[in-house]
Parts: sequence; structure tokens; C-alpha cells
Amino acid sequence: MIRFDNVTKALAGKTVLRNVTFEIRKGETFVIVGPSGAGKSVTLKHMVRLLTPDEGRVRVGEDVVSELRSGELERVRERFGFLFQGGALLAWLSMAENVALPLREKTDMGEDDIRQRVQEVLQLVGLGEHGEKLPSELSGGMRKRAGLARAIVRKPEIVLYDEPTSGLDPVTSRSIDDLIRKLQQELGVTSVVVTHDLHSALGIGHRIAMLHGGGIVELAAPQEFIRSGVDAVRAFLDAQYITRRGIWERNAP
Repeated sequence: MIRFDNVTKALAGKTVLRNVTFEIRKGETFVIVGPSGAGKSVTLKHMVRLLTPDEGRVRVGEDVVSELRSGELERVRERFGFLFQGGALLAWLSMAENVALPLREKTDMGEDDIRQRVQEVLQLVGLGEHGEKLPSELSGGMRKRAGLARAIVRKPEIVLYDEPTSGLDPVTSRSIDDLIRKLQQELGVTSVVVTHDLHSALGIGHRIAMLHGGGIVELAAPQEFIRSGVDAVRAFLDAQYITRRGIWERNAP
């Protein structure tokens, strides 16, 4: 579905990605973790050509996205939905109007069909009764849900999530995890999630890749990931009380 072949990218004179290679399978939830500055969001941006690699190739299906011209690139981007870290809702529009924006801007749907589709996705993300509220009237978790409704309103094949649980309390974070799983199961979308939240990564991911030092140091299913022998992975797990020693420390008298 999505493939990176030896992708290298430098920003401001610093090499952020170095010969990165991996493949994301159709229909899976692929989670990218790592410390700040490791290149997680940079990796995500390459998938929709917001960034172009200095070396290597990025493929989406049969298309080499890193080499497409603008018209062809727009066609590939139509396959994606994107949940931005802050939700990126327009403050002066209601939640329903925010969700309707992609339909009004990118399709020739009539207003009745737009209203119906918007209500469908708001129901899907658990916000069916809140469409007339402004973003300022919503909690952080509700804004994330509204942003996700907008990301899926055009029925994308692939949804990109940039830190979907950032800034949320643990209970709300787990509800967002549940929603990501629900969308993957009910809609069959391919999901790519960038996160610092290992509890989220382990709960939603079919596979987890960790970026560190410009490359992928671990790529495994959750049950193998938590048993990794890579020092950087062990430190990352331990810092979030996921390793055995971490659990012991949390429960110590």
C-alpha cells in the first residue's frame, strides 16, 4: 500500500531520515513512535508529498509519489484523510460546517447529500447530537473526533493521524484509541499513526515502528515490540511504565 525505499531527508542541515525502508500493508494500523525530533511527522508528510525525499522513493500503490507531477499528485492525495494534531477546526464554523468543508470544496454534491453524509460521519464518531456547536464549545476529545469526522467524510482509503491523543487525559485518549480501531474495522481503512503515546500504540497498532537516530531501530507487532532487545526501545518502554521493571516501580510501596 505505502512503501519507503531508502528514503533520506535533511532539514536545516540535519539529516532527519537516513535510508529508511518499510512497507505499510493495506488495511492495517501502522504506528510510528520515537522521541521528539526523530522524524515521525517528517515521515508522515512524505506520504502525501508535503515533503520530498533528498534520496530514495515513496510509493503509494503503484504510484511513485515522490516523483509525481502536480496533477497526478492531487489524484493520489484524494486517497488520504488527515487528522492534524490540533484538529485544525475553523473557529467561526460549527462542527457540522467544518466537517462539510471537504465536500463543498472538492465535490459537486448537493446540499441535501452533504448534510446527510456529515450526519453519518458525526454519528460514526459519536458526535451526532453536537453538529451545531462551535469548536470553542467542545472538549479536546470532541475536537479530535470532529477533526477525524472531517478526515473521513470523503471516504478515504488511508487515514493519517498526527499525535491523535496529544494533550488529552488518559481516559479520553483511550476513547480516541477505541475510535481509531472502530474506523479501521468498520471502514477497512489503512491507518498510519504518529504518536509519543506507547499505551495507544500498543493498543491500536498491528505493527509498530520506532524511529531513532535517523532510522528504524525496531519494527514489530505489539507483543514482539515490548520484548525488543534494542536499548533505545527498552528505554522508551520503561519511561512509560510498560516494561516489567516499570510496572514494579509504579506498584512499589
